[in-house]
Amino acid sequence: MGETKRRLEAVSGSTNALSDLTAAPEKPAEKPSASKQREFADPKNSDRRGLLGFVETVLRRFKILSHLALILPVYGLGCIVIGAAVAPALALYEFLSGFAVGQMIFLKYFILGSSVVASYLTYGFSLILLTPLINILLRTRLKPWRGPYYSLEAVRWYVHNGATYIVRFTFLEFITPTPFNILFYRMMGMTVGRGTTINTTWISDPSLIHLGNKVTIGGSVTLIGHYGQGGYLVLAPTRIGNGVTIGLKATIMGDVIIGDGAKVLPNSVVMPKTVIPPGEVWGGVPARKLDT
Repeated sequence: MGETKRRLEAVSGSTNALSDLTAAPEKPAEKPSASKQREFADPKNSDRRGLLGFVETVLRRFKILSHLALILPVYGLGCIVIGAAVAPALALYEFLSGFAVGQMIFLKYFILGSSVVASYLTYGFSLILLTPLINILLRTRLKPWRGPYYSLEAVRWYVHNGATYIVRFTFLEFITPTPFNILFYRMMGMTVGRGTTINTTWISDPSLIHLGNKVTIGGSVTLIGHYGQGGYLVLAPTRIGNGVTIGLKATIMGDVIIGDGAKVLPNSVVMPKTVIPPGEVWGGVPARKLDT
């Protein structure tokens, strides 16, 4: 938070410099130096030592095979999590469907239909409790990081988001926006302040996202705590201050700071490393300060 405060103070205390920077013409792109070209090279070996270094080297040298070897356990994990959530749903269906035996045909199918719906809801609420537990047990809570996609830290990112997407694509729409979706995100590591409304399921990297008090996240907003750059994966926190409003279908990327009371207009894209000072209105692609 100290870093966040310093960045906000630096920007809010230099309004004229920010205006000059916005108005300045863009410089032609410079040809990357040899050192920068090496920086974006695709590494084949790991800097780690021992067994972890060997595993990471295998990841980088045999990318396709490694990807297949990693995705199969993730699917297996999904089967375990979903299966555990389905188990109480099946038990409830078996219990409720027993009341349909011997009933008139209309009442019979009404009971069976209601049993299916009740079982699905049981599955969903079981899932939002079990998935964060798996996230904790596997220690996949994310930290800021930058490195090649084929790295052990990237595997953690992959699993963390995979667990999030299981809930997102099978149930989360039915509890958004309610206190239940906020409960799920908090259990997945997201910081969510008091009185905040999240009216979207398009959220990745929840453990890297920090929302203040009374924040309004509009429908179909995309919030992510990562981005790709030069062949590297960058994990960086997204921090949104108190009283901020994010408009419909806006996109907020990783390494973004939005100050208290600011507004981002619908369909805008806030690019990485952007700092929006308190109280300002931003919009566009990429988002820029707007005169109001």
